[in-house]
Amino acid sequence: MAEYCLVMTTCPNQQEADQITAALLQQQLAACIQQQAVSSHYVWQGKLEQSSEILLLIKTTGHCYPALQAEICKLHSYDTPEIIQLPIEAGFADYLQWVKDSCR
Repeated sequence: MAEYCLVMTTCPNQQEADQITAALLQQQLAACIQQQAVSSHYVWQGKLEQSSEILLLIKTTGHCYPALQAEICKLHSYDTPEIIQLPIEAGFADYLQWVKDSCR
């Protein structure tokens, strides 16, 4: 398990993105979450789909990932939400220490 990681998820609208963002930060499961509007293209249930979504880029620790994933699943309206964990192999030491200090 990586000590630090970036978790990506998409939300169908700003309200849900804000709800998930607030919950993760209030529970100290993330240090920083960036939101960005994106256009997603995918195949779902055999159909080509396109939708406007809000991408969340969540900076956290590997230790917090299981609880973070559970919280996203609890709050997310999608049946199968995108939740992808990417390890952070290197970064500015002071920033990574802040991430660690910010997460429970």
